[in-house]
Amino acid sequence: MQRPLLVIILGPTAVGKTAVAIALAEKFKTCILSADSRQFYREIPIGTAQPSAAELNSVPHFFIATNSIIEQIDAGRFGREARALLVEEFKKNQIIIMAGGSGLYIDAVINGFDELPDSDLSIREELQMSLEKNGISVLQSELEKLDPEYFAQVDKDNPARLIRAIEICRLSGKKYSELRLGKSAHLPFDVLKIGLDLPREELYDRINKRVDAMMENGLEDEARKVFPNRKLNSLQTVGYKELFDFFDGAITKERAIELIQQHSRNYAKRQLTWWRRDAEIKWYAPKEISEIEQFIITIRQINN
Repeated sequence: MQRPLLVIILGPTAVGKTAVAIALAEKFKTCILSADSRQFYREIPIGTAQPSAAELNSVPHFFIATNSIIEQIDAGRFGREARALLVEEFKKNQIIIMAGGSGLYIDAVINGFDELPDSDLSIREELQMSLEKNGISVLQSELEKLDPEYFAQVDKDNPARLIRAIEICRLSGKKYSELRLGKSAHLPFDVLKIGLDLPREELYDRINKRVDAMMENGLEDEARKVFPNRKLNSLQTVGYKELFDFFDGAITKERAIELIQQHSRNYAKRQLTWWRRDAEIKWYAPKEISEIEQFIITIRQINN
């Protein structure tokens, strides 16, 4: 009997993963699982580039706007919940699409995690106080010493990610990267990885224009609504940190927009660095949807 297939659509921010995933889901009459580390949060749809209402209605989606920003969701939890959902959905569909830009969350689904230690409030408070007093560079330096492998891949401007990784290293006595890759998930389905990429200049232009579109669509108002909760882990991310600095009077609105664009470009570069090491990924341009469809069909025929 042919095993079901999970098709993963991955790639840098703004490359066009949503459109490709929807086209494939419509072609194969299936559903989409989001593997984005921020699209869970219902209060911040604009800044996290959640699919539009029309896109969500076109095919079934999972893990979009399912949780509040006050909830703590990490890659380990997502991996467990996503695998449980896949078991149920594969009873209805032989092919399922998973789309996202978070390599950590994708790894959590297909590779699994060792059990991670629970949060330690005293360590978190110590690191948070250090951040507020000394700046983010102190966190960056400590994580680089504790786990240079993960430091090379992490969003270095995201204090929540840095703090959590340092916390795990201190509590476990191991590198976070070792725990993250330490236990392979035994999957009852096959995995096919499709990467989307564009020439760097074109990708960066798309990123800049998407940030402009987000501002036109109300990102500033969205950020103001969640500003009282600015210290939540879910808001320690590009698009909100910069606007929070603007609200504080530390920078101008124009500078905040420039920084959102710059930090988004930096993030895209780190995403591509993460995935370039994976020889299993088959790369395409976003417009090559028919070629991607044929590749999936061919793989299914070979494995039949």
